[in-house]
Amino acid sequence: MPTSDQIDTPRGPAGITTDLPARPATALLVLGHGAGGSVDAPDLLAVRDASVAAGLVVVRVTQPYRVAGRRAPAPAGHLDEAWTAVLAVLRDRHVDTPTVLVGGRSSGARVACRTARAVGAAGVVALAFPLHPPGRPERSRAAELGTGLPTLVVNGDRDPFGTPEPAQGVQVVSRPGETHDLRRDPAGTAIVVRDWLRAQGWAANCAA
Repeated sequence: MPTSDQIDTPRGPAGITTDLPARPATALLVLGHGAGGSVDAPDLLAVRDASVAAGLVVVRVTQPYRVAGRRAPAPAGHLDEAWTAVLAVLRDRHVDTPTVLVGGRSSGARVACRTARAVGAAGVVALAFPLHPPGRPERSRAAELGTGLPTLVVNGDRDPFGTPEPAQGVQVVSRPGETHDLRRDPAGTAIVVRDWLRAQGWAANCAA
């Protein structure tokens, strides 16, 4: 069963929901939510389930503005500051699991990418990475994916926010029929993530 608590950050308390695997953990995967969404989004829950089954500790982080009941996202700098503070505490909590992976969906994926190097992450899982605002392809955010770390992007082929192109170290999987919410086949999205984690050596091959 997941456990929930809060971690104080310079931007207010962040919500933390932790799921532990039944076996010794292979890695710690920390996931963030979309701008107006929650950590209970279908794709995040499916990735949580598949990753825990494959031996990872999974922590889902609710940003302070959502804990405070606001839907409008905080500025990017505030999001990054809170996320970085949370990761510092999680590293201490899970000191026996030194491999830390970060990720999330949409806005959460952007935060994870922007801060990945600073928090000492080994890799990034980006779900529904919003390449650009709808109808504004000239406002590309592709540079945020240039972390220099192994990165998996899973986007729908009908996502109005666009889908990034593969690049050095960045694997992109386009899910057919999916839009930005990745709700059509969350289990299929989770399998893509799990198989990538296994290929990187961060998940147990014996998991179902």
